[in-house]
Order: sequence, then C-alpha cells, then structure tokens
Amino acid sequence: MSDSTPNTAREDALNRLKAKREFTASLVSYVIVNAFLWILWAITKGDGGGSPPWPIWVSVGWGIGLAFQAWNAYGRKPITDADIEREMRKGQ
Repeated sequence: MSDSTPNTAREDALNRLKAKREFTASLVSYVIVNAFLWILWAITKGDGGGSPPWPIWVSVGWGIGLAFQAWNAYGRKPITDADIEREMRKGQ
C-alpha cells in the first residue's frame, strides 16, 4: 500500500528495485542452466526416438515461474489509497 510518508515511499521503491534485481538474477540463471541442459541434450540425444526433448519440461516449467516473477517485478502496480477507497465504496 502506498502512503504519503517519505519513508514508506522509499521502502516501496526499494522493494520494487529488489524485485527487479531478483528477477534479473533469476533470468540469468534460467538462461545459463537451460543453455547447459539443451547443449547436454544435443550431445547425448542419440536418434531422438520421436519423443520431445527432455529439457523442454525444465524450460517450460521454470519459464512459467519466471513469467510470474516478471509480472511481480514489472507488471504489478502498487496498491494506492485511491484503490482502497474505491474498494471500500464497492463493499457498502
């Protein structure tokens, strides 16, 4: 929730910056680990056997989690006092 005090605004900004940095670190980890897994699969795949490549499950599963983390860091807007007031009026 956003307050009008400078300390709260600073804390909100700091939390947003931390979320963005954590996302960046997660993204770098995702790229490095998935690149390694796909290279490993390419080296050891043999004839393939007609099944989907096994690293796809890691990439998709982790990618879904990464998408939620990106939404949290960049897409989600903070709750404002106006949002709270509007919600309170709906409940009456």
